[in-house]
Amino acid sequence: MDLSNPKYIWQKKSWPGLYWRSEELLSLLGKVRHKQGELVAIGKSLGFELSNQAQAEILVEETVKTSAIEGEVLNRDSVRSSVARRLGLPEAGMAPAGRHVEGLVEILLDATRNHHEPLTVQRLKGWQAALFPTGYSGFKKIRVGDWRDGPIDVVSGPVGRERIHFEAPPGEVVAEEMKRFLNEWKKSLGKEEGVLRAGVAHLWFVTVHPFEDGNGRIARAITDMALAQDEQQPLRLYSFSSQIMEERDDYYAVLEQTQKGTLDITAWLTWFLGCLLRSMDRSEALIQKVLTKARFWQRHSQTTLNDRQKKIVNRLLDAGEGEFQGGLTTRKYVAIAKTSRSTAVREINDLVEKQVLVRDPQSKGRSVRYELNWREFSG
Repeated sequence: MDLSNPKYIWQKKSWPGLYWRSEELLSLLGKVRHKQGELVAIGKSLGFELSNQAQAEILVEETVKTSAIEGEVLNRDSVRSSVARRLGLPEAGMAPAGRHVEGLVEILLDATRNHHEPLTVQRLKGWQAALFPTGYSGFKKIRVGDWRDGPIDVVSGPVGRERIHFEAPPGEVVAEEMKRFLNEWKKSLGKEEGVLRAGVAHLWFVTVHPFEDGNGRIARAITDMALAQDEQQPLRLYSFSSQIMEERDDYYAVLEQTQKGTLDITAWLTWFLGCLLRSMDRSEALIQKVLTKARFWQRHSQTTLNDRQKKIVNRLLDAGEGEFQGGLTTRKYVAIAKTSRSTAVREINDLVEKQVLVRDPQSKGRSVRYELNWREFSG
């Protein structure tokens, strides 16, 4: 390893001596702490049942978006099925979850619910193995449940014209690098400012890049764990991965800049705190979704619906008022519920009669659109 002309922070002689200028972070950190307090108070006011539903919504969002950051599109219904089963919520009408979905949900729950348990080599390797139950990443056979033993680059662009954004430490030093990471993780708990500790851990882990694949998702799980340790509770009413997905280009840009810069990571922590604050600001929409769904099912607690109808209703509730693109049509009902047109027509008419759905008066013929009867339960 040539350290005479270091290009990346891990090549510097003082690595991993990361540091930052605290005075430049105080204002943002204060805003994050204030928002944290507001959300904790809201969580306590929801009560047990709504808190469970809120946790489910956040976990579904976190699972879908942490995969989307890596370019993997998960079936939201499958994710919802896995989350519902693990939290003891109804699963009616939900698609069964695949092993890789189950693995990711298990990791995220383990990171937050068991945040008080030690973070160990065995635990991290188990998380990575759970992400790739077949031993493949796409069509590529990868090393699963163990540190990588070769070089790895973060690249973008088409084959033959790739651009290298970052070169991770060589495989032979990964074990020692991770030993240092885990020692600092343990030593800093309760001694370092908790939110900053989460940001440092995220950057440090993705810089070491200890696995052949899955490093980004595990780094975000570690971040979730650090935040849960800081807040001393497993339930959070915000999704950090969802906000990273919204700002994915900026996320990768600031990572690359930091990993090619000095050991002063003030700029990274500034972005991290800002992104965290923006994720908290967006949480109101997720909380409102939980409350809206609760009001709907309370209003229709005595309404008899079959599993297909429940699936359609939940899809409309998840989208939000006026947000189900193009409205619900018979064709979309057939596609989502996987049923015949005649059954779809009959079940839609039944939902209208029960005042669950209303017809869009401006639509006609075979393009008739329907929407939830929001006026009956919203507000």
